[in-house]
Amino acid sequence: MKNRIFSYLLKCFSFSVLSQVADSAQGKYAQMLFQDLLQDYSNALRPVEDTDKALNVTLQITLSQIKDMDERNQMLTAYLWIRQTWYDAHLKWDKDEYDGLDSIWIPSNLVWRPDIVLYNKADDEFSGPVDTNVVLRYDGQITWDSPAITKSSCVVDVSYFPFDDQQCNLTFGSWTYNGNQIDIDMGMDSGDLSDFVENVEWEVHGMPAAKNVITYGCCSDPYPDITYTLLLKRRSSFYIFNLLIPCVMISFLAPLGFFLPADSGEKVSLGVTVLLALTVFQLMVAESMPPSESVPLIGKYYLATMTMITASTALTIFIMNIHHCGAEAKPVPDWAKVFILDYMSKIFFVYEVGENCTTSQKEKEKEVKLQMEETVNGKCKKRQDAKVQAEASKCNNRYNMSDVEENPNGCLKEELCPEKDKIAKNIAYIANCFREQKATCAKGAEWKKVAKVTDRFFMWVFFIMVFLMSISITR
Repeated sequence: MKNRIFSYLLKCFSFSVLSQVADSAQGKYAQMLFQDLLQDYSNALRPVEDTDKALNVTLQITLSQIKDMDERNQMLTAYLWIRQTWYDAHLKWDKDEYDGLDSIWIPSNLVWRPDIVLYNKADDEFSGPVDTNVVLRYDGQITWDSPAITKSSCVVDVSYFPFDDQQCNLTFGSWTYNGNQIDIDMGMDSGDLSDFVENVEWEVHGMPAAKNVITYGCCSDPYPDITYTLLLKRRSSFYIFNLLIPCVMISFLAPLGFFLPADSGEKVSLGVTVLLALTVFQLMVAESMPPSESVPLIGKYYLATMTMITASTALTIFIMNIHHCGAEAKPVPDWAKVFILDYMSKIFFVYEVGENCTTSQKEKEKEVKLQMEETVNGKCKKRQDAKVQAEASKCNNRYNMSDVEENPNGCLKEELCPEKDKIAKNIAYIANCFREQKATCAKGAEWKKVAKVTDRFFMWVFFIMVFLMSISITR
């Protein structure tokens, strides 16, 4: 047992010693290779054997994170991993001469690098890829992986905010070399999103790539570039719960102003308060949007709602004037009595005390007239009886009772009581006063009912408008 343990430890020790020797050998050959390769090497010239041929550079972009999307300044800040691969004709070796060493890692500033930059850069300061190491293979292939934080210009269309989609382009190309000197190829058909860190505001739906060859006006040579189009969709939950739902709830308060009693004195105040609340939300949206001619969808919704509330406030003032029509107002027109007081009042369930849905407008008018006549006749009859008795007593004192005859109604004959005409005129005057007073009250009540029915009508109209606008903005 001890012999087995001893042999196992001996093998482990031998393996570690051999590994250290191999590593030291690899390090020795790597140092020799590094000195041999860079002894007469210059990183200032394009590494090709034939200067008439173009050098192929393969570009591959990996999107790691979207750091910020500034809609107001139309700028996209992204964290990218950039991989560039090309072949250097002056950095080749026979790996058998260096103990099978097939690759080494050296600083990137020691070799020639293509000057591929982001064309639509929007940063004030120049910030290129980090000077990381490059991987150099025995066949001359150089792979340069470097991270970069880019700020690129992005045309933001906020017409459908907060349910908008954006497309931001990242265009890479050589700044000084034309297509006859450097030809850029795509490593993949699209950007790599396998290591993407999810953003709280934006969803990434793809990053397709396309190669373009453009001839600019300054030069006749072609300039190739690769454009990555970042497809973004905004996560609208934040804006729905913080901007849209409060606005919808406030908008539904506006039609309720028509339901308030006209004598409460708060109908106009409610409309003005709702209008001021929507103005605050409108300012919040305007601060985050770029100043452009395209008005965002939520801005249009706010504008339509504010217009609707302004109209409802104006209609409320008009209806209050109808409600407070007094004795000097004209009677309610016949068409209004038939259409508003008879039909619309039943549709919107507006009834006075003692009314029901089966009572017609003509029956109501007849009942009012009968009540008025009964009241006036009763009061006039009492006053007439009192005055007749007083005049009868005067006549009894003035004439002999043998010459006085009473009619069946208890009144003195005309020839015996000459003051009867005066009494009749007084009674007629009193009756007319009662009739005028009752007519004035009935006319005011009719105008109040017209205002109430109109309130109910506009309340349902504006409720439907608010509902339709709320549905349309979410579709």
